[in-house]
Amino acid sequence: MSPIILLSFLIGYFAVLIGISYYTSRGASDNSSFFIANRNSKWYFVAFGMIGTALSGVTFISVPGAVVNSSFGYFQFVLGNTVGFILIAFVLLPLYYRMNLISIYTYLEKRFGYWSYKTGAMIFLVSRTIGSAFRLYLVAIVLQRFIFDAWNVPFVATVAICLVLIWLYTHKGGLKTIVITDTLQTVFIIGSVIFSIIFIANSLDLNVVQTFEAVKNSSYSKMFFWEDFMGSKSHFLKHFIGGIFVTIAMTGLDQDLMQKNLSCKNIGEAQKNMLSFTGVFVSINIFFLSVGALLYMYAEANGIDVAALATPDHLFPEIALNHMAMVPAIIFMLGLTAATFATTDSALTALTTSFCVDFLNFTKKENHDDVKLIRTRHLVHVGFSVVMLLVILVFRIINDDSVVNAIFKAAGYTYGPLLGLFAFGMANKRAVADKLVPYICIVSPILTYVLDSNSMEWTGYAMGFELIVLNAAITFILLLATSSKGGGVLMDALKDAERGTKVKQTTY
Repeated sequence: MSPIILLSFLIGYFAVLIGISYYTSRGASDNSSFFIANRNSKWYFVAFGMIGTALSGVTFISVPGAVVNSSFGYFQFVLGNTVGFILIAFVLLPLYYRMNLISIYTYLEKRFGYWSYKTGAMIFLVSRTIGSAFRLYLVAIVLQRFIFDAWNVPFVATVAICLVLIWLYTHKGGLKTIVITDTLQTVFIIGSVIFSIIFIANSLDLNVVQTFEAVKNSSYSKMFFWEDFMGSKSHFLKHFIGGIFVTIAMTGLDQDLMQKNLSCKNIGEAQKNMLSFTGVFVSINIFFLSVGALLYMYAEANGIDVAALATPDHLFPEIALNHMAMVPAIIFMLGLTAATFATTDSALTALTTSFCVDFLNFTKKENHDDVKLIRTRHLVHVGFSVVMLLVILVFRIINDDSVVNAIFKAAGYTYGPLLGLFAFGMANKRAVADKLVPYICIVSPILTYVLDSNSMEWTGYAMGFELIVLNAAITFILLLATSSKGGGVLMDALKDAERGTKVKQTTY
């Protein structure tokens, strides 16, 4: 596939996004539109656009690639995700709306105090920065290999170009723009997956029914694993339970995805958004797994040496860009680009929002839309873009697949304390030792790491996705051990909010 053709496609793609940004952000550069889209987003746009945010370029290439080792076992995790999304819709979202939150970590301040609040917000900033940088890093490698290496463009320049383009279409309208651009990018993602299935099936001379039967009867289609609960990480219960709590932590307690939900007019629309999103999310993951099975069947039929690939993640781009015609290659690149930038643009906006609200106290300023505050917001947005660039360069220097793959597992360590904090706050009325919370959130992942590293030797138990549950449980126990009865003024304020007492409104 010619690098010039692919580059031309990318230029046209970003021209469309920048054009959308221009129209959606006209006369709306204030903080209200940037942070929560003036709480005027249509729920169906939010629901559909969240697919693009929840699915990344890593999902686009890793889920199909992983089929060779785990078959359709990943779907067990997706089923857990479904339960997690439902719990978010009916437990967390009502709380956020009753308390009129912009940053969801404000809950921790009202429930526990200052240090708990700052700790929760910092956990998000670190976790989302690392996670989003990792996602962009993997896709930047693909862009570098198939486009920019042809002109000897340095890798740092490739990443910088991507981040500058994202900044250009998000810096003014923020979430108001992203709700629309992510909707468009989700269309591209879903279309790309469906067309990829069609192109691969046609190359294998399969019609629709034959394609379904081929996937169903292949060696990759095993979906449920019940064998060896202790020693296997793929057991159904481990994936399912892990899927529930990973979703609650990485979606329900994540400012990025919750920011979109909070931009809806009311709780009813936010819940419709969440439930609709869940249905599409499950369906699209089935398509991704099917693409994986078809890719391996294609590789076998065409004599492609899968073992020669550096990692299974390279299978999809290798076949799409080196073994198929121009149209399938462009369709693949369209989906990969859309999945990556729908995740990164949303993350940069959420990181900017969290830092401005949680650390710069924008909502406590007398004039929320003062020119100086808007200028500060722009600088924070640029700052996180630079930070993300630096983190990606660190990944590039390490260049170790074992370390890179461990980043996803790291989410169980970083989001675990956040899950424990929220669970403790909602499960009882005890007051925590606020100044100890930052230390508890450091000690808990350390203890979790020790247990995870030695679980096989000590008990013969292989830890899987449920690691986040262990981390949250340790955090919960440590909070309980250092807590006292009664939440004082903070607990009283929370109880007022939960009774439906009118909370002081912000101009946002």
